[in-house]
Amino acid sequence: MLRTHTCGELTAKDIGRKVKVAGWTNARRDHGGVIFIDLRDRYGISQIVFDPSHNKDVHKAAEHIGREWVIAAEGKVRHRPKNMVNKKMKTGEVEILADKLDVVARAEVPPIEIDDNAEASEETRLKYRYLDLRRPKMQHNLIVRHKAAQAAREYLNKLGFVEIETPMLIKSTPEGARDYIVPSRVNPGRFYALPQSPQLYKQILMIAGFDRYYQMARCLRDEDLRQDRQPEHTQIDLEMSFAEPADIMGVVEGCCKHLLQVVTGKKYASPFPKLTYNEAISRYGSDKPDLRFGMELIDVTDAVKKSGFKVFSGAEQVKCIVAEKDFSRNEIDSLISWAQENGAKGLAWMKVTASGLESSIVKFFDKSVQKQILQKTKAKRGSVLFFVADAPKVVAGVLGRLRLELAHRLNLIKPGEFRFCWVVDFPLFEFNEDENKWTYSHHPFVMPVHDHIKYIENSPEKVYAQLYDLVLNGVELGSGSIRITEPELQKKVLKRIGISEQEADEKFGFLLNAYRYGAPVHGGIGWGFDRTVALMLGFNDIREVIAFPKNKAAQCPMDGSPGSIDERQMKELHLKTDVLK
Repeated sequence: MLRTHTCGELTAKDIGRKVKVAGWTNARRDHGGVIFIDLRDRYGISQIVFDPSHNKDVHKAAEHIGREWVIAAEGKVRHRPKNMVNKKMKTGEVEILADKLDVVARAEVPPIEIDDNAEASEETRLKYRYLDLRRPKMQHNLIVRHKAAQAAREYLNKLGFVEIETPMLIKSTPEGARDYIVPSRVNPGRFYALPQSPQLYKQILMIAGFDRYYQMARCLRDEDLRQDRQPEHTQIDLEMSFAEPADIMGVVEGCCKHLLQVVTGKKYASPFPKLTYNEAISRYGSDKPDLRFGMELIDVTDAVKKSGFKVFSGAEQVKCIVAEKDFSRNEIDSLISWAQENGAKGLAWMKVTASGLESSIVKFFDKSVQKQILQKTKAKRGSVLFFVADAPKVVAGVLGRLRLELAHRLNLIKPGEFRFCWVVDFPLFEFNEDENKWTYSHHPFVMPVHDHIKYIENSPEKVYAQLYDLVLNGVELGSGSIRITEPELQKKVLKRIGISEQEADEKFGFLLNAYRYGAPVHGGIGWGFDRTVALMLGFNDIREVIAFPKNKAAQCPMDGSPGSIDERQMKELHLKTDVLK
């Protein structure tokens, strides 16, 4: 071995021991002829001393060492001088007096600093990802991710789950996002899809008798990117037979609490609260509510109907939120502009003062209406009420986003706080106005509430689903449901969203056929593993916990993917292209 110890291992108990260490040169200092090198590996840093009075040849060799050179050093461990002890480092009491030095690899001056305090631009970090990953923070993130993955497996294994891998080359089926398509060389004109999720295969595993399945599943979706979205991501995917929603939610809740303790050291004792979809929209303006702060939406429609303010009295719905701060007029104007940029026609406001409500629109509200507003909102003196009047969907969307914006501006969110919740009782269908048709709200294999099956054909808006979403700090971690196991009911749901029986047989025939041979009641969930670890570490960007992510254009600046292929490969795959280079 080139090393007997790692760079983060040596302590006072090793004094007098002959050791070998290897790693990257983190820093080199020349103090009056004595050279000090901080040697770094993923375990930590060791200080190596090259003293000409001890070994001239080794000292001379050390004069030429540069940053990020890979070296191996051999010597004896000794106490550091008292004025050089660093109590913040595990290895800060000792150093190695070098007897031997081997240069394993020279390095050019790196284009980015290998330093947590000097972060490069996003594109540079991704281009030189192998250097970015040397930074202690990034190594810490990936090691924590590893520990979290092992913890999830450990937790589920103890509950009798079996880890089973499902295929990466599958049949293309509609699941909500675009598929990545792979041409088949040996089947000309035919294509595989890369899985958006293992949805159909885990259902087939239930039919096959594996009543408790899970996997750390790779999921690939050709969709527009953002901070918490990548073309490929990992989800903890599980399915259970003979289970009700409470059973599945209980397993997931326990696993999440276990992961939180592994990642952060914090215990989460409280059960996750459950909100219905309608309740979440009504109170928070979002189906992924952030429960770390209050500022809930308050319906004042009835109270303002009798006002002389036509924007309110003629609106389908009027809601407000109470911000406990006395905003300046410039701050209010800034929020009005923000609201208009985020879908509002306008943003009305009223200040709560010692004498009552103050605003340019208060003259349209008599004292009795003002009193009703104050009773409904319970607003304190020094607060500002912000109102939106419009259709319910617009009101919820604008005020839900404004609620989050105000929370950030007012510093209402405590760092390191975690609030989970479940959102349940979602509509099974949603109306796509662009295509003028009904489609599924999550995916087409979700079991409807039994009493709502009769509404599928003629009143799809009344159909709710046995569906549950897991939310952490206002971010959807995952979605699960009880699955449809009756072929005829499945065909009815597919028909309602415009998929004919013939098309259903072509796309899902293998699943529908499998149901003919006896399927257990089953359900499951898939929740984003990258997203979970990132949020627990305090990041909104999942790229901080993925080794080799893509940029916002779904490209990898490091390896140049996606790239072109040559004419020979095109011919083998029976492909032609008319895309201009």
